[in-house]
Amino acid sequence: MSMRTTPGVRLLPNAITVLAMCAGLSAVQFALTGNLPGAIGSIAVAAVLDGLDGRIARLLDATSKMGAELDSLSDAMSFGVAPALTLYAWQLQDNRLGWVASLIFVACMVLRLARFNTLLEDADQPPYAKEFFVGVPAPAAGLLALLPLIITAHFGHPGWWADQTVVMIWMVLIAALAVSRVPTLSLKTVKVPPRLVAPLLVLVALLAAAIIMFPLISLAIAMVIYLLHVPYAVYRHNWLANHPEAWEAPPRERRAIRRRTGLRPPLRRSVAGAARRVRRRYSHPNGPRRSWRRLELRRDRNDTNR
Repeated sequence: MSMRTTPGVRLLPNAITVLAMCAGLSAVQFALTGNLPGAIGSIAVAAVLDGLDGRIARLLDATSKMGAELDSLSDAMSFGVAPALTLYAWQLQDNRLGWVASLIFVACMVLRLARFNTLLEDADQPPYAKEFFVGVPAPAAGLLALLPLIITAHFGHPGWWADQTVVMIWMVLIAALAVSRVPTLSLKTVKVPPRLVAPLLVLVALLAAAIIMFPLISLAIAMVIYLLHVPYAVYRHNWLANHPEAWEAPPRERRAIRRRTGLRPPLRRSVAGAARRVRRRYSHPNGPRRSWRRLELRRDRNDTNR
């Protein structure tokens, strides 16, 4: 029997999923004891493990229906329940509306995961749909909801961003993004050209150094950059929807199609084309009986009278 079909190998992705769930729920315990960096780190670790379990399952040919269901339940706990309870324990305990905001966040995350599972079985989606998520994915939404907590933990004291009203509104806004139809980019389908492998590895090393030296502010900047990418994702999604010829094209051909369809003719060509049209008009036998010399005289007269 090959290694890929052994029970131990098939158990590995599910074990990683369970570890992700435990890491996410540990954030609540850290929040209750006032350990803000520990709470943030727990959910960040859960996000990393969540990104690994599915890839390892596909590499080992160990995907299963149970693994998919377990992954969704883990995401609901780690990125729905855990961030909501963490923020509630940190800042919203003495506010009834804080519990309402927490419930809204959890409900939206569960609905977002349920929709994600149904879209996996939808065979009528266009080919480019696999390049996007519908709404903000669960791990990103869980970390985005913690942004006020991350900033507070970095500066060491609460500011306006830690106000109860701000935290509640922020939670509801992120929950709305999670259940929205706004497209966001999926890194699962990104292909790196060979010539960019070395620069990308250098960038990864720099990011690792920044996370080690300045973990909280690096995470906050990453979350802000993620939010800023949403308009580009919407533009790219709309462009692909309007250009079926680019759906199956590789990235290089897509760039060529975008250059052909997205750029206007240079100004010099436009001016030259207009001049040719005017010349044809006044030089055509059936056109107006005016000479270019008469037109020049009229233009000089108009310029003199201005």
